[in-house]
This record gives sequence, C-alpha cells and structure tokens, in this order.
Amino acid sequence: MSPRSRPVRLSVRVRILATLLIVAGLGMAVAGSTAYLVQRDRVLTSVDERLVALAGDAAEVAADSGSAASATLDTVMTDVVQRVRPGSNESALGIVDGRPALSPGGTVAFRLDRDQQLVDRVVSETADGEVVRGTLATPGERALRYIAVPIASPSVPGQADARTAVFVIAVDVASELAPLTDAFTTYAAIAALALAVVGVVGWFVAGRLLRPIRSLTAAATRITASDLAERIPVTGRDDISQLTVTVNGMLDRLEVALTAQRQLLDDVGHELKTPVTIVRGHLELMDAGDPLDVATTRELAIDELDRMSGLVSDIARLAEAGRPGALVRAPVDVAELTDRIRAKAVALADRQWVIVERAEGVGVLDADRITQAMLQLAANAVSHGSATSAGGAAATVTGTGGAGSAGGAGSKGMAGSTGEAGGRIELGSNWAADASGDLRLWVRDFGPGVPPDARVRVFERFQRGPEHGRGSGGSGLGLAIVSSIAEAHGGRVELEAPVDGGALFRIVIPAAEGREGSA
Repeated sequence: MSPRSRPVRLSVRVRILATLLIVAGLGMAVAGSTAYLVQRDRVLTSVDERLVALAGDAAEVAADSGSAASATLDTVMTDVVQRVRPGSNESALGIVDGRPALSPGGTVAFRLDRDQQLVDRVVSETADGEVVRGTLATPGERALRYIAVPIASPSVPGQADARTAVFVIAVDVASELAPLTDAFTTYAAIAALALAVVGVVGWFVAGRLLRPIRSLTAAATRITASDLAERIPVTGRDDISQLTVTVNGMLDRLEVALTAQRQLLDDVGHELKTPVTIVRGHLELMDAGDPLDVATTRELAIDELDRMSGLVSDIARLAEAGRPGALVRAPVDVAELTDRIRAKAVALADRQWVIVERAEGVGVLDADRITQAMLQLAANAVSHGSATSAGGAAATVTGTGGAGSAGGAGSKGMAGSTGEAGGRIELGSNWAADASGDLRLWVRDFGPGVPPDARVRVFERFQRGPEHGRGSGGSGLGLAIVSSIAEAHGGRVELEAPVDGGALFRIVIPAAEGREGSA
C-alpha cells in the first residue's frame, strides 16, 4: 500500500471532539431552522391578515364614495387611493381601464406603477370581478405579496359604463422578514462562535480526560518483559481511572506470572544441571575396558536419567494443576473418596495406613485432583515418616470425632508416642465444626517432623526437607503441586506439628466451594 493510499488515523481525542461538534452543530441548526420557519410562517400570516383588512377598507370606501349622485369611477378611485393609505413596507396603486392611474401621495416604500408585469397580472386575474391574492417576484428581485380589489363603476340610469378599475395593495415580503432574517443571522453567528468555544474547551477537557490513556500507552511502550515494575498513577474515580486500576492489576499479575516463570526456569535449569553433570563426569571417567566400571556407570546414569524424567513429569503436573479450567468439579461422596484414597495409598509402601475419620456428606470437587494431592502427601509421608513399626494392627481404623480429632493436632485411635506408632500413616476427612464448615482432608506421618523454620519454605518449588530425617531424593515439587491443587479449589494447604511428633498436612476446601448446596 502506497503512503498516499493509507487511511488517515484520527486519535480518540479528535474523534470525540468531532462527534461532539457535529452533534452540537446539527442540534443548533435544527433548532434554529425550525424556529425560523415557525416565525416566518407567523410573519406571512400577519401580512395576509393586513392585506385582507386593507382590502375590506378599500371596498367600504368605494361603496361610500360611489353612493354620491355625482360619483364617477375616477372620483371613486381617487377617494379609495387617498383614504386607504399603505403602511411601512407597503404600497398601493389604482388601475383604471387597464393602466396605472393613481398612486398614493407622499413617500412610499416602493412604487407599483412602474411594474407593468404586476399591472398586467392584476388586470388579468380580476377580469371576472373577484378579489384575488397572490405573490409576485418583480424584476428588481423583490417578492411582493398583493391583494387586488375590483372597484365597480357607479351606475347611471339609462347608461351603460364599460370602464374597469382595480385597487392593488402590495407588501414587500423581504422587508417584512428582514428583522427575522437579521435575528437568525445573528443566531447563526453566535451559534458558530459557541461551537468554536465548545471546540476549544472540549479539546482541553478531552485531553485531560484521556490523559490516563496516554499515560497507559506510554507506560505500555516502556514496559517490557524485563521490567514490569512500573505502574500508572491513578487519579479520580471515573471510568478512565477504573481502567487504569484494571491495567495496573493486569501488570501485577503479569509480573507475578513472569517472575514465577523465570524462577521456575532458573530452578529447572539448576535441578537438571546436577544430574547432567553427574552423568557427564562419570562417562568421562569411565574405563571402557572395565566391565564392572561400565556397569556401575550405566546404573548410575540410568538412575540420574530416571530422576530427570520424574522431575519433568512433576513440572508437567504442576503446570497442569495451576492451569485455569483444569478442574472438573462434580458431587462426590467424601467418605467413599477417603476410602478410595487409602486403597490406592497402600500400594505406595508397607505401612499401617489408617483412616481415623471420614466426612459424611457430598462435596463438589475434582475427585481426581484431590486424589492426586492426597497421594502426593501420602508419598511424602512414606519418604519422610518412620519406616519401622513397633506394633499395632494394619487394619483400617474409623473414627467419628469432629474437627478436633484427626483433623487437628491430635488423632483419635493413634498411639501415644512416636515410637509406639512407628510405620503408621493416618488419613482422614471431616467438615469443620466451626462456622466456616470447610471440608478438610489430611495425611499424617510419625517421622521427625518439619522444623519451624522450614514450614513455609517446604511449599516452595524445588524445596526439600532437611537431610536429617527428611530425604532429598524427590524433585522438590510435590508439596507445590498439592498447594496448586488446593488453591485451584479456592482452598489452601496447612502444616501442623502434633505434640507427639510427626507432621500433619491438611487440605482445606472452603464450604462455599466444596460442599453441595452450601451458600
């Protein structure tokens, strides 16, 4: 497309101002035109009423004058012309036998005896003796509104008089409309001035109102993926200010998302670098001629590659858990869900898998995601809990306690100390007994627990428990996945350290999100 054919881009400010001026101009034009036409019609009606009144006066004068015994057509016409005097913007003419004969004395606005076109037209129109009214544009570009009154010749007994006479009164329409025209000419000038003032004021007002949008545009131009810290100042409480707040909120979310993305990429790079370095180092030092060294190196490389594969799988699960729309909510019997989770957990390791409480009722949640999160907590308990068992049945234990049972720091039916409960892992679910009515599902182990200074950090990505008692063989993403699933349900993950040891991880789903029929 050539530069000449490119469409002209008008700014929002110009479009708003142009629309405002067009609408205001059309409004003024319609209002002014309507008022002018109404007033013009009133003026023309007044002119016609004056002409009719003058015609009536002329007929009365002719009747009075013609009643005299010595009256002639000439004397009658003379009386009519002398007694029916034209006013301002008016003129009169007496036509006798088809020719201009008599004109009013004194000064008149214009003369009719010089307009032969008018004389001929009036004579023709009054040939049948009827009063006529009409409008005529004269050669001098004057529009005349006239009325013609035939004057009858006085009758003389025994004598026929074939003479004719017409009295004409005309009004200059343009002069009658001149005050109205002048008034609306002034109106047009004032309207144009008003539009100019509106344009100037509107230009500055629109610029002030649209200033946040210009700031937004400038900020959007400056902001890049490497610098999302800038925000647009919010002024006022109008729609533009609300737009600024919305854009700032969007920038906040983008900054958080990009920061998390960079952190994830940095962490992934760091986590993948270690196994790659290990495999590379052993391959470089491997003695290809030593079968034992080759087998050992091969086993180590496969182990590291398996760990890398697990890390990639955990990253994929973490991304899927945090993806909008990843949840498929449906009514679920929470007690049955708890039993299914326990049935799957027993395959993780040879432990005492004990259900201490079941929540009776139906919850609205994604059963697959909750199962995934609970099994992740169970795997975490297997990795970090005690693997020994000092006794106790491996059968499922069911409890009926409320919120203060297994969902709290203590648990109904469990051993009184860590040593006695070795190898025991508890699962449970219940509805909170307080006003919240939240759904709570938990897993508890009886290992060394989580140090206070690590209880927040363990939920971060690639964070592992301390080496003393909580191994570091996992990817460090397990609890982050659990936290993402809980947050997707509108809930959270809580960590408690029971007084008798171990760690209790609890998934809390708000009642408004997790219970069927909840408000």
